[in-house]
Amino acid sequence: MKLNDFEVLTFDCYGTLIDWETGILQELKPWLAQHNVQLSDDAILQAYAAHESKMEVDSPDLPYTDILYRVHQALAKDWNISPSGDEATKFSLSVKNWPAFADSHDALTILARHYRLAILSNIDNQSLQYSIAKLGIKFDFLFTANDIGSYKPSQQNFQYLIDKLRVSNIQPNKILHTAQSLFHDHVPAKAMGLATCWINRRHDKQGWGATPQPSDDIKPDFQFNSMAEMAEARGLTD
Repeated sequence: MKLNDFEVLTFDCYGTLIDWETGILQELKPWLAQHNVQLSDDAILQAYAAHESKMEVDSPDLPYTDILYRVHQALAKDWNISPSGDEATKFSLSVKNWPAFADSHDALTILARHYRLAILSNIDNQSLQYSIAKLGIKFDFLFTANDIGSYKPSQQNFQYLIDKLRVSNIQPNKILHTAQSLFHDHVPAKAMGLATCWINRRHDKQGWGATPQPSDDIKPDFQFNSMAEMAEARGLTD
């Protein structure tokens, strides 16, 4: 299997193209400091991951802004902070502030010469538009939990992706799903028969960050530590 075997790259956005862990910490750490709560970055992200993943299973029809609102309220309870609707609302709307990884734009510009580009994301449509503006790239297809009615790692999201791309005469064997999260993306994508590429943004860190640990031992077809590495590798295949 080679990188030039594919016609479409389908990306998870948050954690792969957008640095959501930095964005989450930028929002939560000042709030915690205001309430004299001291926690490590890892502890904050692990707590976030636990609540977010549970709420996405329990309430698949909620838009992501509402998921974030409820996560914030759950974190306040965990950390004995009096819940505030204003603070939860601010957090729920914070995706627009989450930064892109420094290499995302240039790597996507290179990859767009070789593939059609798509996003399959656990996000609402409005928040995604803020992130696309930060990336500065035109994507050929956008598929969101907002439209699908469920959140990854549900296989329903990947079936939706496959069905929509088939309408554009793109067969599953021509799709390379590219993502950071083994839990949200690689486990279900491989279960649906898709090839995957792991952008291991946390290669120099311990733990799983803002994503739960995957339940299955999964082996992606390709692995890079950054989008820049992937773009460089694709250039070498010509």
